[in-house]
Amino acid sequence: MSISHDTRTRRAIIKTGGLLAGSMILPDALAAAMRDPETRHKPLTAEDLRPVRPAPYPKPYATARTSPRVVRPDLMRRAMAALDAHSHQGIKRDRIVIADFAAPSSQARFHFIDLVSGKSSSMLVSHGSGSDPEHTGWLQRFSNRDGSNATSEGAYRSVDYYVGKHGRSQRLIGLDHTNNNALQRAIVVHAAWYANPEIVRERGVLGRSQGCFAVGERDLDEVFARLGQDRMIYAAKV
Repeated sequence: MSISHDTRTRRAIIKTGGLLAGSMILPDALAAAMRDPETRHKPLTAEDLRPVRPAPYPKPYATARTSPRVVRPDLMRRAMAALDAHSHQGIKRDRIVIADFAAPSSQARFHFIDLVSGKSSSMLVSHGSGSDPEHTGWLQRFSNRDGSNATSEGAYRSVDYYVGKHGRSQRLIGLDHTNNNALQRAIVVHAAWYANPEIVRERGVLGRSQGCFAVGERDLDEVFARLGQDRMIYAAKV
């Protein structure tokens, strides 16, 4: 379920509007990695989904620094700077997705922003188990390392769709040194039952992925429609 709203940074967003279409030819090594992207992952278990602590808000993060209604200006500025930096790689500039990992997994922190109208909508998204080993609901750290099962920070380019072990999925290419192993690690967008809103109601936190952007099962069609191909996901904790 998504939450629709206008961002408070509408004027700044509209100035950066417009469309820059393009394409990028993948090196042979990346193309090979895309053929079978998920063979290294182990299946999630019930233990992965069980919160270790009963409370989803440990003391260091007792007060959320985010709002489910707006994208914070400092995060928006960083995302737009990343969009400018990577536009030469064929990234379209009409829409952008921002994953605000300063927010807990119980909060709608996956923001879909229309850069022309300034409007956005938000939904739940999981982070990796390696980023939150104690399953507190808060992302503690990023990692780009293969086998870490962690979320990676940085800008991603959305590419093609496929059907894999998680069902319908969309591949991502990491554009920064902090996430340039995304294709090799099979960091993708997919749906998962543990990312459904009722999991938050029942357990207080979402389940964790293996580093992928896992969204609710009923949200996947909307994600694919709003994200599309050759657009940017920007993931950060500011």
